[in-house]
Parts: sequence; C-alpha cells; structure tokens
Amino acid sequence: MRIAVLDDDSAQADLVCQTLSAAGHICHAYGAGRELVRQLRRQTFDLLVLDWNVPDMSGEEVLHWVRESLSERLPILFMTSRGRETDITSILNTGADDYLVKPVSAAVLLARVGSLLRRAYYLKPPAAKEVFGEFEFDLGAKHVTVRGTPVAVTQKEFELALLLFQHLSRPLSRAHILDVIWKQATDIPSRTMDTHVSMLRSKLGLRPESGYRLTPIYGYGYRLERIETNEPPAAADETPEAGQA
Repeated sequence: MRIAVLDDDSAQADLVCQTLSAAGHICHAYGAGRELVRQLRRQTFDLLVLDWNVPDMSGEEVLHWVRESLSERLPILFMTSRGRETDITSILNTGADDYLVKPVSAAVLLARVGSLLRRAYYLKPPAAKEVFGEFEFDLGAKHVTVRGTPVAVTQKEFELALLLFQHLSRPLSRAHILDVIWKQATDIPSRTMDTHVSMLRSKLGLRPESGYRLTPIYGYGYRLERIETNEPPAAADETPEAGQA
C-alpha cells in the first residue's frame, strides 16, 4: 500500500517510513502540511499518518481538507505527542480513524496500520489467482486469461493490469503507478506508461463495447471502470495526457 507520512521531525519520519517500508508498504514523508496537500491533489495514497504540530498547515487542518475535498474515504491515522483526552476525542470526532500517542513501537504502528488498511480495503490473504469477471490473473505464473483464452502479456503489463483491476473505478495517479510497477525508477521515459496502457487496452479489449473503459485523467493518471455497453462517451476531463511523467 502507498502511505504518506506528515511529520516535521525528519528522524521520526524516517523511522516511520523505514518501519512501514520493511513491511512491504511504499512510504513518502512530508515535513509541512501544505506540501502534503499539494501532493494529495496530484497523487493517490492508500493511508495517511499525520502529526499534529507541523509547519504552515497543522495535521488537524490537513484532516479537515481531506474530509472536505477528497471524494474517497481515505483512512487517516494521527500519531502525535498530544495525548490529552480532549485532543484524542476532538480529532477522532473530526474524522480521523485512529490515534496513537508518541513514542510508538514499531509493532504497535504496524498493527494499527494493518488494521486500518484491512477495514478500508477488505484485504484478503494472498491467493494463487485473482478473478474479475471474465478476467483471471494467475499470480504465480504471471498469466492472464480472458473468457478462458490466454492472452500474451509482458510482466509489466501483467502487473499494471492487475493493479488497475484491483482498483476498479478508482483513479490512480501516475506517481502511484510508477511506485508500484516501476519501483520509483527515475530513468523511465515519459511515454512508457502510456504505451503499456495502450497495449493493455488493445490486448485485453478494455473498451466500452466490451464493458470496460480505461481512460487517462488529464494531469493525474488513469482509471479503469466497468460500464454498461450503452453508456455515453467519457466526460471531457478524461482527455488524453501529453505524456506526463
């Protein structure tokens, strides 16, 4: 999962990110509230870990912004040194999903993060296969079949297709896709992702006449959604991107 950590103590933020990364998560640290909000306008995260007292925009203000501005219910864990009962109840009533008082052990942090992610995304134990309607993904062999017919895809195409189906109808930012599929590689040409998406659209038949729409969201990323075959064309905000990285 992709997690953003807001904490102006760089040593604390590094420790949290190391703990979460060791557990298999992709972690990004931010030292100021407005910096995180700018990224939330451009990127997709699965969970936020917020400190309270940070520069220019407090964790509480970031929480208010997320709940008022983002359509999806993004799980939020507050982790701060403020441990008064009034502080805890205030933040939970404002919309935080959990609250930890520093210092926090690695084991407790991982347990709380895991609990929030399971509640938010109904995480299941790893399976040998994942099936989405007529699409079947063999996770071990990295093979995909459509209506029982094998489709030849590369490893990256397999991983990208699986990611899109796992987040069906959810917009995914380009940064999120790069993190998960290309592991933050800095030498990826700007059109590489667009080429992979185009190949998947063709190979898997992800087109409206087949009941699916895989479209770019200008300046943001991509979204795969299931549609009725008689649904009208895509909205104007989903025009092709100009090869943004």
